[in-house]
Amino acid sequence: MNTPNTLTLLRIVLIPVFVVVYYLPWRWSHLATALIFALAAGTDWLDGYLARRWNQTSPLGAFLDPVADKLMVAVVLVVLLQKHPTVSLAVPAAIIIGREITVSALREWMAELGARSKVAVSFVGKYKTAAQMVALILMLYAEPIGGFDTYQVGFALLYAAAVLTIWSMCLYVAAAWPKLRTGAR
Repeated sequence: MNTPNTLTLLRIVLIPVFVVVYYLPWRWSHLATALIFALAAGTDWLDGYLARRWNQTSPLGAFLDPVADKLMVAVVLVVLLQKHPTVSLAVPAAIIIGREITVSALREWMAELGARSKVAVSFVGKYKTAAQMVALILMLYAEPIGGFDTYQVGFALLYAAAVLTIWSMCLYVAAAWPKLRTGAR
């Protein structure tokens, strides 16, 4: 165990904490869940930075990091959708969760073929993640700040993240297409 892996595990441990706090009947629960998610998003960046800086990358970290991210985002999307059961929220949630499942399966398959590097994280994926994290923080907070409607701005950013999600998935599929088409090793 090292510090980056501990931070990744912290994100996983924060998931049930997040869910419990989200459903607490207290006014401050919106702020608390936004802060919990922001902490999780921050540790996502920090664990990767520290792993590279301190040369502490590991197979466990390489496996757990994307799992922790996908679990936390999926849980946040599910609880938000449960609170706001609308088609307009279900569409980007389904796109984001569906893309994560698809790209994870694609990466696993490409790794079996020895071509995992063809589906490495792209800049579009990084922008998607940033838009998605900010969107979800704003939607979780959901309280206006002055004339700034945090939920609606977050909702708009979630659609931007959904567009970037589709774009990044298309880039990954295009990069893997020669292997997908032929199945060649």
